[in-house]
Amino acid sequence: MEVRVMENTFEISKAVSSIIIDEVKRNPKAVLGFATGASPIETYKRMIEAYENGEVSFKSITTFNLDEYCGLTRDDENSYFRFMKENLFGKTDIDFSRVNFLSGDETESEKSCREYSEKIAAAGGIDIQLLGIGTNGHIGFNEPSDSFSDGPFKVKLTQSTINSNSKYFKDKKMPGYALTMGIGDIMRAKKILLIATGESKANAVFKMIKGEVTPSCPASVLQNHSNAVIYLDRESAKLL
Repeated sequence: MEVRVMENTFEISKAVSSIIIDEVKRNPKAVLGFATGASPIETYKRMIEAYENGEVSFKSITTFNLDEYCGLTRDDENSYFRFMKENLFGKTDIDFSRVNFLSGDETESEKSCREYSEKIAAAGGIDIQLLGIGTNGHIGFNEPSDSFSDGPFKVKLTQSTINSNSKYFKDKKMPGYALTMGIGDIMRAKKILLIATGESKANAVFKMIKGEVTPSCPASVLQNHSNAVIYLDRESAKLL
């Protein structure tokens, strides 16, 4: 695990987007794992700018997203598919036929989980996986637990996660369950880039980097990854 403390979100987004863009230039058929939430938005903006400036094309990449809420259709304003469409996919030349997502449809969740790891393997594995971290140390929606998960599964969201994310659900109750890539899926990525910003993430960041490797802080498992780079601003790194 490599830790890089930077001045602000803008500097982090420049660094992270450059790595992703350089990978796609080197390998136009790269397999990229994407995250949602506030952490990656500035990175996605830099990627869009690079596309608009003619610097890079994303038309041949394959994508896998970390997670999706249960009970939401793809077009729901709070779905993570909609988030990705509005914040990256729909503003570049990404081919939607090469976009892979866990299904929020309750009738398809079991099948979606069963097949997701197989799809990742069939694509040759994830070249770069982008992550954020929850205030309780979760990555994807791998909540604190008694053991590390492997493949995709349906997870009951903790109250901490609901408290953090419910602000985005203005007109409806936030789902209590989600589908997520497992820790094993994440750890099999060739390279991992994690972004954490803000003082609210400082305790989770400390446990991830300085604490023991334990499923009670799922992100701590990244200590065991051979090519994981953690990007922090000064507020999130204040306890290190």
